Order: sequence, then C-alpha cells, then structure tokens
Amino acid sequence: MIPVTGFEGARIGVLGLGRSGLSTARALRAGGAEPVCWDDNPDARAKAEAEGFACADLGKAGAIEGIARLIVSPGIPHLYPRPNPVIAEAYRHGVPVDNDIGLFFRSLAGAGWAEFDVPPKVIAVTGSNGKSTTSALIHHILEEAGRESQLAGNIGRGVLDIDPPGDGGVVVLELSSYQTDLARALTPDVAVFTNFSPDHLDRHGGIGGYFAAKRRLFAEGGPDRAVIGVDEAEGLYMADQLGEGPGDDRVIRVSVTQKPVGAGWQVAARKGFLTEWRKGKQVASIDLRQVAGLPGAHNHQNACAAYAAVRTLGIAPRVAEQAFHSFAGLPHRSQTIAEHNGIRFVNDSKATNVDSAAKALAAFDRIRWICGGLEKEGGLDLVVEAAGSVLKAYVIGREAAAFAVHLRGIEAEVCTDMATAVARAVAEAEPGDTVLLAPAAASFDQYDSFERRGEDFVARVRAALA
Repeated sequence: MIPVTGFEGARIGVLGLGRSGLSTARALRAGGAEPVCWDDNPDARAKAEAEGFACADLGKAGAIEGIARLIVSPGIPHLYPRPNPVIAEAYRHGVPVDNDIGLFFRSLAGAGWAEFDVPPKVIAVTGSNGKSTTSALIHHILEEAGRESQLAGNIGRGVLDIDPPGDGGVVVLELSSYQTDLARALTPDVAVFTNFSPDHLDRHGGIGGYFAAKRRLFAEGGPDRAVIGVDEAEGLYMADQLGEGPGDDRVIRVSVTQKPVGAGWQVAARKGFLTEWRKGKQVASIDLRQVAGLPGAHNHQNACAAYAAVRTLGIAPRVAEQAFHSFAGLPHRSQTIAEHNGIRFVNDSKATNVDSAAKALAAFDRIRWICGGLEKEGGLDLVVEAAGSVLKAYVIGREAAAFAVHLRGIEAEVCTDMATAVARAVAEAEPGDTVLLAPAAASFDQYDSFERRGEDFVARVRAALA
C-alpha cells in the first residue's frame, strides 16, 4: 500500500466505493486521514463499513462542509455531460476535487528514497487504443530483464494498492482519460501516448476535451521522456509541442505508417519489422512477424511504444526481443483461444470502438466477424472501410438488425445472441478462416463488461469444438 500523505487528521471525502474508492480509503487511513465515504449502492457502503469506514451521504445539504478534499472514482462525471451533484457542491464550496492517481503521485516518494542507489521510476501509458497491451508488455519486458516492476492503474492493481517500490523499481501505470482528466498531480518519469481516435466524447464534451484530457499527462506531467505515437495529427502536434528541435531525444516518435525521417529518436514498424533510429541511423531491428502474442499492425504499434519506453531505462534491444516472444498477450485483446481444423478463433472483445475493431480486422485474413452491441457515436464507416477481409458478419446485440444495416457491402446475418453467432460461424467456417470477435461496440446492452462478453465467446467456442 502507498499511504496517502499530507492529510493527517483531515476529513477526506471518498465518492464511489468500487476498487479504486476502497483502496483510496485504506491508503488515506494509513496516512492518518479520516475518510468519509459514500456510494449510492448500499452493498458498496456495507462493504466499506465492514472495514470500519464511516459512511455519510455527501449529497445531503451541508455534508460537504468540513471536508478538506473530495476524492472521486473514475466512473463518476465531474464536468460533462454534467457534474455529479456531490462534485458540483464541492466546487461551490471550494473543496479541491482529486482522484487516486493524483494522490498516488503526491504520495509515492518516501524518505527512504534518499538511500536508494537508483531512484524508482514511473512509466505512465495513455492513448485511445492499446494502452493495456502496451502497459502489460512494458511490465513483462522489465520482469524478463530482471527489473522490479509493478503494473497498476486501469489494469492490474489499484495505484494505491501497490507496494512501495524498491531500489531501481519501476511502476507501470495504464491511465484512462477519466483518470488523467481529474488528477491534480501527474509526474511520471516516462509518459507514453499510443494513438488517438474519438472515444468517450459525451464524458469530455467532444473530441477536443477528450484530447485535452490525454494531453494533460504530458503538458502538466512534464515527463523526462515522452513516447508519442505520431500516426495521427494529435500525436504529431503533441510531439512537436514537447520537443525543442529535430534532434531532441526527450521525445521518441513511434509510427507504423511513416518512414522515420530526421535526426530524432524514433521507433517504427513497417512490413513486420520494428526498427530503432538515433541521429538518422538505424541502431536496432526486430522481426515481429513470428511474435504470436502481438498479431497485426496495431499490436506492432504497441510493441514499438513498449520498446521505446524500456529503452529509456537502458533495456537492451535483444532483451526486449526475447521478451516479445514470451509475451502471451492479454485476455480479450487479439487473444487466440483455439485453432481447430485449420480455423483460428480470436477473442478481441476489448475492441469496443470502431477504430480498435478496424485494427483487429486488418490483422487477419478470411474473417468470419462476430460484431455488434451498444453502438457508439460516430457511426461504423471506419470499420466498414477496413472490412475487406471479412467473409461474413454475425451480428449480436439487442439492436442487431439496426447494426447490420450499417454494414454496407458486407454479408451479414442477424444472430442477436453470442450462442447463435458462434454456432453459425463455426458451421460455416473453413480451413484458413479466422472467427473473430471484434464487436466495434460497447457490451452494456447484453453484458456488464467487455470481459464478460469475451468470456461468453470463449465458453461458446470451446463448447462448439468439444
């Protein structure tokens, strides 16, 4: 646990008692603060009370008075589409609002750090797609290199649940836009921006607000090194803003669409080969084509970002290459779950938006595509354009028929539920085909998370192949 410092004896409000909220309350108590907790869910409150935490309705008139700071869970809106009433009341009373990420950065360093030979480092990863895979891959490479590493944030453990890092230890954080948008302290040593595409627009008041939330990690965080995916205009803009010239190696540019140019530090992947460039010269090359856990150009982009991040810590290219081959990938992210009679079955339930689904479709040939769910803003044009390898779509979701209408030029069968979609895809698949779950939609019309959707797909495939 990372005890939260600086609030000894103060009453600190904790709004939302899920994983991050409860760990925040524990860390506040460990640091000498007095947490005052609230969640609209009575079961969540009961769990907190069972651990000895005081619960009080922070939305009642006058309840926010006497609260020194309000700590908010990431799922609770603090600005758009409108602030939660408790947060609005905190704003009105001038109570600072923060989250567990802000508390983590202000509390991480301890007095014992002065005795370390090598101070611990924090690598923070954000972006629209690939954050989880990139973060997990960085963590895996560091462990394979014999470095102490902990994975936390939007993946793994809550940031305040981790152990205080030791001499030379590294904390790898995956951070969503919800987390970077509100944190009052953001001070990573290395910050990574994977890529950018529209997402969570209602929560950020549009695409500009969404980009601004991501950009805070770099503009306000002031990392020593910034790894920036430059295949979109937003990444190019940010790399230019952070650098002081073409040779400024504090900024490492990552691309899977552009040939490296100039004298800067760059990592690129083209035709399946990762290359590192310094001062206009290639200094390393890795063949990614046979790395089973990182299929497709989108995963090659993740590999480039992870490689660049660990290179800033002095990890040798050959060590990173060996770690790539032992990386099994993450569940629900281009995860091969079975190969049967020449047919491959891939679970990419995490492809919850059109951009990530388009990248999944580009990674395979001869696809029988299971898609559908709660459609997001912006339509399906991008994923339809990327569906050239799709033999047929099997559409699930409560609005499957409406979803299928948007798949212009693609043979589509309305299946509605996962059991039917898997059964139909298995019945029609031939050797050389890939049955791919890449929904291009949220799961909440039928499942409580993309994980549950992916687990259902896995279970249905295994049952069909038994």
